[in-house]
Amino acid sequence: MALSLPSVSLQGELSPYLGNLTFLSLLNLTNTSLMGEIPAELGKLHRLKYLLLDQNYLIGSIPSVLSNLTSLTTLKLSYCNLTGNIPKELGMLRDLTHLGLGSNKLSGPIQASLQNLSKLSFLSLGANQLSGSVPARFGNYFPAMNRLYLSLNNLDGNLDFLSSLSNCRQLQVLDIWHNNFTGIIPDHVGNLSTKLFWFTAGHNRLTGQFPSTLSNLSSLYWIYLTDNLLTGALPESITAMQNLGRLDVSANYMSGPIPTQIGMLKSLDRLYLDRNKFSGPIPDSIQNLSRLEYIWLSYNDFNSTIPASLFQLGKLVELNLSCNSLTGALPSDVSGLKQASYIDFSSNLLLGSIPESFGQIIMLTFLNLSRNSFNDSIPDSFQALANLDYLDLSYNNLSGTIPKFLANLTYLTTLNISFNVLEGKIPDGGVFSNISLQSLIGNDGLCGAPRLGFSPCIDKFKPNTRHFLRFLLPTLTIALGFTVVCVCLTIRRKYNNAKLEASDIHPGNVMGDMLLSYHELACATDNFNDDNLLGTGSFGKVYKGKLSTGLVVAIKVLDLKVEGAIRSFDDEWHVLRMVRHRNLIRILYAYSNLDFRALVLQYMPNGNLEMLLHSERKYYLGFLKRLDIMIDVSMAIEYLHHEHFVVVLHCDLKPSNVLFDDDMTAHVADFGIAKILLGDDNSVITTNMPGTLGYMAPEYGSHGKTSRKSDVFSYGILLLEVFTGKRPTDPMFVGDLSIRQWAHQAFSTELVRVLDDRLLQDHCSTCDLNGILSPIFELGLLCSSDSPDQRMSMSDVVVTLKRIRKYYVKSTETTQKCSPLPQ
Repeated sequence: MALSLPSVSLQGELSPYLGNLTFLSLLNLTNTSLMGEIPAELGKLHRLKYLLLDQNYLIGSIPSVLSNLTSLTTLKLSYCNLTGNIPKELGMLRDLTHLGLGSNKLSGPIQASLQNLSKLSFLSLGANQLSGSVPARFGNYFPAMNRLYLSLNNLDGNLDFLSSLSNCRQLQVLDIWHNNFTGIIPDHVGNLSTKLFWFTAGHNRLTGQFPSTLSNLSSLYWIYLTDNLLTGALPESITAMQNLGRLDVSANYMSGPIPTQIGMLKSLDRLYLDRNKFSGPIPDSIQNLSRLEYIWLSYNDFNSTIPASLFQLGKLVELNLSCNSLTGALPSDVSGLKQASYIDFSSNLLLGSIPESFGQIIMLTFLNLSRNSFNDSIPDSFQALANLDYLDLSYNNLSGTIPKFLANLTYLTTLNISFNVLEGKIPDGGVFSNISLQSLIGNDGLCGAPRLGFSPCIDKFKPNTRHFLRFLLPTLTIALGFTVVCVCLTIRRKYNNAKLEASDIHPGNVMGDMLLSYHELACATDNFNDDNLLGTGSFGKVYKGKLSTGLVVAIKVLDLKVEGAIRSFDDEWHVLRMVRHRNLIRILYAYSNLDFRALVLQYMPNGNLEMLLHSERKYYLGFLKRLDIMIDVSMAIEYLHHEHFVVVLHCDLKPSNVLFDDDMTAHVADFGIAKILLGDDNSVITTNMPGTLGYMAPEYGSHGKTSRKSDVFSYGILLLEVFTGKRPTDPMFVGDLSIRQWAHQAFSTELVRVLDDRLLQDHCSTCDLNGILSPIFELGLLCSSDSPDQRMSMSDVVVTLKRIRKYYVKSTETTQKCSPLPQ
C-alpha cells in the first residue's frame, strides 16, 4: 500500500492518524508545504520501506521512534527546519540505504551509531550545524557508500578519515567543503574509488601541498579546494587527468608555474587559479583547452606576455588575468573570444593600443583594462558593444576625446576613464548623466559638465575668423534647414502607415550610436519577406536578417494579436538579457512600441534539433554527436538552475528549442514562458502557458506547478527522443503507452529494439552495448520519472553524461573492430 502525493500543495500539519495506516509501504509527501512536527505515531508503520517528507516546513526534532521502522530503506527529511541532534536510535535501521538529513538545523556530532547502517549508499548531512570530528574509521562501515555529503557544517579535525573511505569502492561524490577541517590532504586520497568524480574540500583550513596522488583518480571531474591554506606548486601529474572538467584552487598560497602541459586537460571547462602566488608564463599549451569556458588567473605573479592563442578559445565566457605582471601588447585580433561576456586585464604592465577587434565581441558586458599603459584613443569599434554594462579604462595613457557613442550604450551603467590624457567636451546623456567626478578626474584637458566642477568649453575660433563666419553661417543654416525639411518629409511619408511611437522604444535597441529602428529591421529582412522566414511559433514569426553593420541575426517578431504575446516578449527579454552561457541563445537587441515588438537574437545557421531528428531529409547525427548535444543542453539548464544568480526555469524544453551555430554547438532558445524563482522558492504556480504536450512534467500539466525538476522531466523525455528517434507524440504511443514506458519495457536487455534505426549503422556506437546504451536510457528514465523526488538534479545529469561520453570514447579508441548491432 502506498500514499504518494509529491509536489501537491497540501499545507497544514502532518496528521498523527497516518500512524493508523499500518499497511503502508511508501509514504511520499515531498514538497507539499506541510508544517509542524513529525508525529511520533509514524513509528507504528512497521511495513514502511520509504518515508519521504523532504522539502517541507517541518520543525522540531527527529522522533527517535522512527527507529521502530526496521523495514525502512529510504528516509528523506532534507530541506526542512528540523533541529536537535541526530537521534542515535537511527542506527537501528539496518536496512537503510538512503539517509537524507541535509539542509536542516541539526546540531551535535555525527552519531557513532550510524556505523551500524552498513547498507548505506547515500548519506546527506550537509548544510546543518553539526560539530565535532569525523570518526577515523568512518568509511569502514559503509562498503556500499556512493555519495557522501558533509559540507556546510562546523566539523573539525583532520582528514585521516579519508583513509577509511578507500574501502568505499563505489564512492562517486565526496563533499566536505565549508567546515573547519585542518591539516594536510593526505596522499592516500589517491586510494579512493576510481569512480570518484566529485571531490570538494574548499573553505576549510587545510595546509600542505596539492596531493599529486589525486591524478590516480581517473574519473575525477571536479576538484574544489578553494579558500584553504595550501602551498607549493600544482603538480605536473595533474595533466594526466583526462576527465577533469573543473579545477578550483583559488584563494590559497600556492606558487610556482602552471604545468607546461596543462593543455593535455582536454575536458577542462573551468580553471580557477586566482588569488595565489603562481608565477612565470602562461603556457602556450593552454590553446589546446578548446572546451574552456571560465579561466581566472588574477592576483598572482604571472610575468609573460599573453599568448595570442588564448584569444582563439571560442567558448570562453569569462577571462580574468587581472593583478599580475603581464607585459607587452595585446594581439590585434582578439575577436576569437566570440562568447566572452567578462574580460578583466586590469593592473598589469600591458601597453600599445587597445585593439579595435574588441568591438567584435558583441556579447561583452564587462571590460576592465584599467591600470596598464595603453595609449592612443578609445577605439571607435566599442560602439558595437551594445550589451556593455561595465567599462573601466582608468589609469592608462589614452588620448583624444571621449567618444559620444558611449552615451548611447543603453546598458552602460559604470564607466571609469579617470587618469588618462583625454581632452575635449564631456558628452551629455546616458552614462554621463550620473557619472561621478572620480570617474573623470585626472584628465586635465576635459571641459564641460559644470556640475562636476569642470571648466566650460571655450570656443576655439580665432577673432579673425568672425568676419568670415558672419557670411558663412547664414548660408550653412539655410542649406541645413532645407536638408532637414527634406529628410523629415521623406521619413513622414515612409512611416506614415507604420504609426510607430518612438517614445516607447524598449531598452536594448541601441547598436553603437545608431538607433535600431523599425526601418533597420524591415530592411534587414526585406520587409519581413517570407523568403527570410525561419519559423513560426505560438506568439509570432522568426526571420533571418542582415543588419547594416553586416551582422546576420534572427529577428523574432511578436504577433501582438495573440493573447499572451506581450507577456511572452517581456518574460523572454527579462531572462535572456541576464544570462551568459555558451549554450544559451543570446539576445542582442530589442525593439518595442505600441504596435510592434521584436527581439534580435543570435543567428543559428544549422537549424534546430527537431529538424535534424525528424525532417524528411535524413540528417546524420552519430552517436557521439547526440551525446555532445545532450551534454550541451544539460550544461545550459544546469547554469539556469544552479549557477545563475537567480533560478531560471525554462518550462518548454523540446527539440525545436535547441538550435545550432556554425560549429554545431547546441544553444537552448525560446524563453517565452520561462519562470524565475525568487528567494527560497522551490517551485512556482502558473495558470497559463503550460508548455508543450509530451514534454510537460505531470505536476506541471495537471497542477501548473513547475520547479527545477519539471525541466529535468522535459530533459529526460528529450534524451529518450534523441536516442530513439521517436517524438513523445508519435502515433504509436496510444492508451497507456508513452515513450518512457516503451523505453522502460526495453530496458535493459532489448534496448536495440527502441534505438534509432540510423544509429544501427553507426558501428562505433555498438561497442559494449550494456556499457553505453544502458546508462543513457537509465538516465532518461530517471529524469522522466513521474515523481519529482526521483529525478536527478541537472548538476548530476551533466556529470553522468560526461562520464558516459568518456567511457564511449575510451571504448571506441581501444576497440579495433566493432560488429554492427544485431538487427
